Formats: sequence, C-alpha cells, structure tokens
Amino acid sequence: MRAQTLHKDTPWPLRLPLFVQLMAIGAAAMLAPAIHAYSLDLHRVGQPFVYGAVLFGVLSVLIGLATLHRSVRRVARSQLLTLVAAFLLLPVMLAVPLHEARPSMSFFNAYFEMVSSLTTTGASIFDTPRIIPDPLHLWRGIVAWMGGFLMILAAIAILAPMTLGGFEVMRPGGRDGAARPGSGVHLTRSEDANARIGRFALKFIPLYVGATAVLWLIQVVAGAPGFPALMVALATLSTSGILASTELGLSLPLEMVIFVFLALAVTRQTLALPFNKDYLPALGDDREMRMATVFVIVVPLFLWLRHFVGAFEVNEEENILAALRALWGSVFTVLSFLTTSGFVSADWETARAWSGLPTPGLVLAGLAIMGGGVATTAGGVKLLRFYALYKHGIREMERLVHPNSIGAGGRLGREVRREGAFIAWIFFMLFAITVAAITVLLAATGLAFEEAVIFAISALSTTGPLASVAIEGGTTYADLTSSAKAVLIAAMVLGRMETLAIIALFNPEFWRG
Repeated sequence: MRAQTLHKDTPWPLRLPLFVQLMAIGAAAMLAPAIHAYSLDLHRVGQPFVYGAVLFGVLSVLIGLATLHRSVRRVARSQLLTLVAAFLLLPVMLAVPLHEARPSMSFFNAYFEMVSSLTTTGASIFDTPRIIPDPLHLWRGIVAWMGGFLMILAAIAILAPMTLGGFEVMRPGGRDGAARPGSGVHLTRSEDANARIGRFALKFIPLYVGATAVLWLIQVVAGAPGFPALMVALATLSTSGILASTELGLSLPLEMVIFVFLALAVTRQTLALPFNKDYLPALGDDREMRMATVFVIVVPLFLWLRHFVGAFEVNEEENILAALRALWGSVFTVLSFLTTSGFVSADWETARAWSGLPTPGLVLAGLAIMGGGVATTAGGVKLLRFYALYKHGIREMERLVHPNSIGAGGRLGREVRREGAFIAWIFFMLFAITVAAITVLLAATGLAFEEAVIFAISALSTTGPLASVAIEGGTTYADLTSSAKAVLIAAMVLGRMETLAIIALFNPEFWRG
C-alpha cells in the first residue's frame, strides 16, 4: 500500500500527523511546570512556560488544520521519519521555555538537555542541580517521562509491524505485517497507522500513569518529600535517572519498592499480561525476565565477592551488617544499570567504604550495553537479543557433540536460534562499530580515550548517569565542548532509535514509488 487515507470513523485528533500530535502534547505539558512555578512564587520561571504553551499550542492548531485531510504515502517511511524528527526537532520547541527561564544557559545547552530528556538518557549539564529551580527539574522529568511512553508506543505500534526494535529476533517479517504469537502485539490489516497508535495509547496510558502515581504515593506515605518523590517516580518509569539532586537518597525499604518498579523495564510482559493467578508463572517463563534474573544474581555476587576480598585485606570481613548492605547495594545498582536508569544505591557507597575498592565502571558499562526489555523504556542492545545469541550458542555446542541432532522447541524456538540469532549478531556488531565511531569522534574533540568510551556508551545505551559513576572526578557533561555535545546528541538519537531502524531509512525500497 503506497498511500493511506484515514478512516472516517477515526477521531479527528488522530487524523493529524503524529508529529503535530506530539507538538500539541508538548505544548500542553508546559503548563505543569508553569503551575508549579507559580505555586512557589517563581513567576519569572513560570512565565516562559505559559507563553510557550500558548505559542506552540496555537502553532500546533494551525499546522494541524493545514494537514488534517492529508493522505500519507509510504506509511512506514513516514512513521520512521516522524520518530527521527521527534527526537531531533521536537527538543527545539521544548528547549525554548527552558532557555528563557534560565537565561544563563545557552540555547544549545538547553537543546542538549531536552534531547537527553526526551531520549530518556538523563545526561545533564547541571553540575549543581540543587541551585536549579524545581520547576525546571520538573520539566526535565516530564519530558523524559513522555519520551519513555513515546518509545513504548513507537515500539509496539510502529516498529513491531516493521519487525524492528527487537521484534525481528522472534520472527521474520510477514508480508502482511501482522505480529505472530509471542510478540505481545495484535494488529489488524485494515487498521490505519494513526488508529493503531491511538488504540495502543489508550491501552497503555492508564497503566503507565497509574504505575507512576502508585510509586509516588508509596514514597509520600513512607515520609519522602512530595517533589523529590515525584521526580523519582518519573525517573523510574521512564528509566531516565533524572532527579532533582545528584543522589537518589532513599531509605532501604523505598529502594526495594523502586527495585520492583524497575522490573517494568525488564520485559513488556509486566504490563501486557493479564493480572490474575497465572500472572507470576507467566512472568517467570518470560525469556527477558529469566535473562535479567540471571544477571541480577550472578553480577552482584561477583561484585560482592570482589568487595569481600577487598574487605578481607583491610580486616573488615567480619562486619556482617556492612556485608549485607554491600550485597543489596550491588543488586539494586546492577538492575538499575541493566534497565539503563543509572540509579546508584546508597549502600553502593557502603560497599566501597567496606572494601576500600573503587567503582567497577567497566561492569556497569557492560550492563548498560545489555539494556532492558523490548518495547520498554530501557535502551541498550536489549535482553531478547542476548537471549537469542545465548540459545544459538547452546545449540551450536550441542551440535559439536551430536552433529546430526535436531533441535527441539517448535517453530518459535527455531526462529530464535537461527534467524533471530543472526539478526541479533548483526545488530550487536553494528552497535559495537557505532561505539567505536562515536569514541573516535569524541576523542577528536579532546577527550581522553577512556572518557570518550564511557561517554559513547552512555549516549548509545541512553544511560547518562553512567558517565558520572564510571568516571569519578573526571570530565562532566558541562565540561564538554560544543562539538562533543553535538556528537553526543547524534549518539543519543541513534541509540534511542536503534541502528537497524536508521539503516532502514537508507533502504532504496523505502524511498521508491
């Protein structure tokens, strides 16, 4: 189908181009920090957001009226281009009130901040966030929260029908574009793209908003201040790691609560499965959940043993309480970086003080590269691709012993081992090549090699806090030159969109006709 005309029964807001819808949503969201600023008597901070909401709201209406009845040719191409434009052009609009509310910040830095927020990277140029007005932190958190939901929606309603975004691992693309069993996505051939996006948005908005509200209320009931609790809730659900301070600063029980909510970024099935008596067994059978469980058990034990050896050398091995807190700090921090959130447990510092060893930045970088689940807010290579490579490796070792054996597991298992593993390996190689290219470009701007590698991984895996954790006392985002920030902007968009989706835009068939 080369052109698509929207159905007459499609609600008129959904008849607008997706980019116009995103503009309108972004303009309406500016009212939230404006209201918060006026409640704190920060009128100078709130005015740019009010003016921005009015200006860009009117602009969205005018563009919407001009494009209301426009038919779309090459729908797949249009949707991918819309996503790229959303991450490159929409931050220009979102940066205007931030720049006006903080005149000392250049517009380019404000644009960098908004790209980082919208891609849920959380790479901030604010070295001292405590001196930044709370409404500006709220704006960063809201933009990241909306960016996280945009990626969930884009993965399910846009990338899944094109077998991109990790869904290509489970099955080869069908000619009709319909998802097969196991993908968690159900599509109809007669449904137009905007109606499909609207249908999935109505399905997941209550779950996404509800989970955020529940996490916020739990923290408030436990005694946490309201605004920091809201920032933690927004940062957890979006896996952006954007906070109003440099540290998470929560008690052990609240860290355990956040640990549970971080599981939403491990697999899409946490929200897709029906909540009944079969929920936990079905979640336990999920491939991504199993992979994450292995990492959350094995890696913290490795880190804890490393700290234990260090504690033995300084005669602290008998401090049982410090040992248990060190183990919990490793478990929480491992899941946080695996989901590309970048939170650091308060007991992570306890583990360092207990053992006297520095932060294992390379381990955290590796976890960020692995990433979370497909069709979640997490970035990275994704656990499903690593599962495909793992199953393929197991099968190849079986064939070394029994060359003529036939693999079990049915059609889905064979696809994961063969076609899925092949595509996963291609994606992993593309990711590694991209890391190398971004590292070279950052090194050309004057960064040391180790710092360039960490910044490249932070941007491509959308784990901005990794740079401050892995590079202690080194270069920060605020210290980077404009050219280095420009490279990171491209890397963040590329990491959020994924390499395969960008390569699809260079396919001649995509532009033919």
